[in-house]
Amino acid sequence: MKISIILGTRPEIVKCSPIIRECVRSRLDCFILHTGQHYSYNMDKVFFDQLNLPEAKYNLDVGSGSHGRQTGKMLVGIEEVLQKESPDIVLVQGDTNTVLAGALAAVKLGIKVGHIEAGLRSYDRNMPEEINRILADHASDYLFAPTQKSKETLLHEGIEQNKIFLVGNTVVDAIYQDLEIAKSKSQIFITLGVEASQYLLATAHRQENVDDKKKLAGLVSGLQLVQSEFKIPLIYPIHPRAKKQLEQFGIDTTGITLIEPLDYLAFLQLESKAKLVLTDSGGVQEETCILGVPCVTLRENTERPETLEVGSNVLAGTDPQKILEAAKISYAHKKNWANPFGDGATGKKILKILKNELDS
Repeated sequence: MKISIILGTRPEIVKCSPIIRECVRSRLDCFILHTGQHYSYNMDKVFFDQLNLPEAKYNLDVGSGSHGRQTGKMLVGIEEVLQKESPDIVLVQGDTNTVLAGALAAVKLGIKVGHIEAGLRSYDRNMPEEINRILADHASDYLFAPTQKSKETLLHEGIEQNKIFLVGNTVVDAIYQDLEIAKSKSQIFITLGVEASQYLLATAHRQENVDDKKKLAGLVSGLQLVQSEFKIPLIYPIHPRAKKQLEQFGIDTTGITLIEPLDYLAFLQLESKAKLVLTDSGGVQEETCILGVPCVTLRENTERPETLEVGSNVLAGTDPQKILEAAKISYAHKKNWANPFGDGATGKKILKILKNELDS
């Protein structure tokens, strides 16, 4: 069994890391193709080093651009690699343009596709990620659903039951594995001069939030209200795109501690000890749920409804008063919710399934 793992963003590296580590441990024939969707491979190499992962064999360096241009460049590059390598299966994870391009390139060449984290839906077609995840699911041969809800979504959309495997989410594996690495490598608390549970943490990067002046202004105002209410530092590692938009829109950020983007291990450490996290990231919603940290989602919807059901997460949108009320509600919740995303053995389950399926 020859496996190609196609990824292009840091969240994909994190969530694919348990699969990669299990491939190495089991001595499987596996190679990594990095599209360079968010950063060049050279910039992401430190990420691979920190997580103790083998290097990518191929690097497309597609860079940023419009969705069509970026996806098109990926399709061309991925197709060339797959024709050269002839893997038995291509694995993609999540909902990025890399996932869409990887799935399309493989299926057009008659190569099996496995979609990790299949069946997530926000039901908001204005989000590019929603289109990507739907198309990837319907192009895939093996759909690895993280929860019963995501499995039911796939069945409801007419995908055959024998293609769907309920395995949990690799993010649980990754957090268990990477938190131990983070504790030994990251000094972020000393660097920032903060103590556990004595700070709030925020992230906001989604296009629909940061490119809309009204939404971004409301989001920032909401963060300021929360900081004023809790009277402890609110730390916001700011994405370059969001920083640019804040400056362009002339939005005041008084009361918010803006810092440069953090490496994954430093962010994971901060996330694990925050009093409360406010975010528009789907991955962070999952991570906080697993870590037992209350979360407020700065969106009107989520493709992680399980976090709402167990009580780890509250939807707020970008209205300042709603953000403040959601923060109060979220923090008041009991922190003993059950983790709905699996037992931390998802990577092993996926590879066992593939071995059984492809060897049969």
